[in-house]
Amino acid sequence: MNLDDFVDSHAPTENGQAFELENSKLLDISLDGSVMAKAGSMTGYTGDISFERKSSGGLTGMLKKKATGEGAVMMEATGTGHLYLADQGKEVQILELDADDEISVNGNDVLAFENGIDWDIKMLSSIAGASTGGLFNVFLRGPGRVAVTTHGKPLVVPTPVSTDPNATVAWSSNVSPSSKRDINLKSVLGRSSGETYQLHFAEEGGFVVIQPYEERQPGQ
Repeated sequence: MNLDDFVDSHAPTENGQAFELENSKLLDISLDGSVMAKAGSMTGYTGDISFERKSSGGLTGMLKKKATGEGAVMMEATGTGHLYLADQGKEVQILELDADDEISVNGNDVLAFENGIDWDIKMLSSIAGASTGGLFNVFLRGPGRVAVTTHGKPLVVPTPVSTDPNATVAWSSNVSPSSKRDINLKSVLGRSSGETYQLHFAEEGGFVVIQPYEERQPGQ
């Protein structure tokens, strides 16, 4: 492939959407205003865009610092232009949330969301005693677009279900996990096995998003 063909074949494409995929691992945001994005996920931008890390004080700020090791999990991008985001070669999934839609996403798997999305970082008190490492999630409420990342193609499983915390990406707001510890499995696999601790979603009528990869959380 000559240089001109390379440039033409890999140029950005536009479909008029605020969030669009340039490829399965690269998100293109057509920005005119502001958007929230994972800190450190910017790979490039055009136009005039500025960035500010977002972190609140008090207990929530402390939890953000513990969850990310940086004191902030999100940054706000403001301006006009095209913002390109990616996260360690992970696949990008774009979700459209209606006004009554709410999901909980592992803090490490949130890539970006529109400024109209209501969000908060919470510690999952129901499993606070488990050493799973996946205790901090971002709760997102629509309306608006959300981009999350997964290692490989995700699987959406209806509840009730039990999952590996390190493979769990997100779940619907109408279910909440509890911690489940498999003592017998621990005796077989040893203390370092992640499968000895599981997230158990007992309620019916919800869903859990899992990925074909066990991603170690910050602090694990």
